[in-house]
Amino acid sequence: MNEEIIGAIKSRLKNSKNIVIASHVRPDGDAIGSLLGLGLALQNAGKSVQMVLVDGISSSFKHLEGSELIVKAPQGGHDTFITVDCADFKRAGKIFENFGHPDINIDHHKTNEKFGSLNLIEAEEVATAAILTNYLPVWGYQITKPIASALLTGIITDTLGFRTPNTNPSALRLCAKLMETGADLPDLYMRSLVKKSFVAARYWGAGLSNMEQKDGIVWGTLTLADRKKTGYGGNDDADLINMISAIDGNKIGMIFVEQSDSNVKISWRALEAGIDVSQVAMHFNGGGHAAAAGADIPGALNEVQPLVLKTTREMLGL
Repeated sequence: MNEEIIGAIKSRLKNSKNIVIASHVRPDGDAIGSLLGLGLALQNAGKSVQMVLVDGISSSFKHLEGSELIVKAPQGGHDTFITVDCADFKRAGKIFENFGHPDINIDHHKTNEKFGSLNLIEAEEVATAAILTNYLPVWGYQITKPIASALLTGIITDTLGFRTPNTNPSALRLCAKLMETGADLPDLYMRSLVKKSFVAARYWGAGLSNMEQKDGIVWGTLTLADRKKTGYGGNDDADLINMISAIDGNKIGMIFVEQSDSNVKISWRALEAGIDVSQVAMHFNGGGHAAAAGADIPGALNEVQPLVLKTTREMLGL
């Protein structure tokens, strides 16, 4: 089945002239890396490409060549619409509500709703960037150094620096191939996973100061007041979930991030093998992977948090 889809995508891309590519709100490294990798490859082939992230790109990834081309909204017409790293179409953002469903949907989330006309979903891959690393040459597009850097960033970040349980020899071979193209793995690793701005570090401090743990769950909370006080400009957790997930003696790591639109963003991480947090995220109309998932839930933080913690305990038998 995949061979048929791969061939159909190759044909569609070949015949496309004006392309819009989008990824999800609050984009992570895989969303940005996949968007840039595919977008730059198509541009190099002479296509007109708009790369769209409704929330823009954080400073952590502005070192990637081509990142200045990313816009927050599409302009004008297009003949092909592509989403990358989006488990469901809502995640692309409200500006796409009346845009029409994608012609091509490329993703690695097991909860993907297959909302495109052509759906290339490989849930066994460690990142959407890994899928593109495999198929860009098959589709006839060269992986240059800037493209390799973007794709390698996607793989590094979605494996948390090769620490997720799905990291495998195949993924490491893909990384070696991208390094051979000129991508600097140590530098990309440091920039995307290790280095933090001063305001992001202060924001982390706010989240860590009110961290709690109970019944095998460790969680942190970031409020709108925390964001304002620290001066953090994003509406995400600045990857604090990865720090919380490193705390020993727990089965689940979580973070709650209060949003300005009366929603709460929740991220789950499974800290033991065999736990599937995607089922909890799906219960709240979210999605993701067995080991890492998320959801946006409408409501006030003081109402949403106890409900989500209770449901997480019940569904995962904690």
